[in-house]
Amino acid sequence: MTFGLVRLLFAMSRDGLLPKIFSDVNEKSHTPVKATWILGTTSGLIAGFVPLGTLAELINIGTLAAFALISIAVIILRRTRPDLKRAFKVPFVPFLPILSVLACIMLMVNLQLFTWIAFFIWTGIGLAVYFLYGRTRSKLHQ
Repeated sequence: MTFGLVRLLFAMSRDGLLPKIFSDVNEKSHTPVKATWILGTTSGLIAGFVPLGTLAELINIGTLAAFALISIAVIILRRTRPDLKRAFKVPFVPFLPILSVLACIMLMVNLQLFTWIAFFIWTGIGLAVYFLYGRTRSKLHQ
């Protein structure tokens, strides 16, 4: 998951949503070495100090929330932008995406209160970074 997250931070930084340090690439290897070190160090510290069960629940709620939002986006984009070229097809729209959202919510409901509190705090931090920093600097927004 860390390799995927490095790539996500790289893409977001290239767009201006995050500081430029995350999109700096090494001249020799053409990879985001700084972002890899920052994320690897941060991940290692979190893994070293947060109990595995708590860490697993935090990862689960984030992943389930992302899957639910993507399922909702599939429904919305099919209705508002039917002309878009799609790289893949989702069968049985809107029934399958609705079922996916319900399954994600069912799994999320069974997580501990602490996980929900941490999820809302991190979501708030993410929204603050977006609205206070990234929104005005986004190249796609302009």
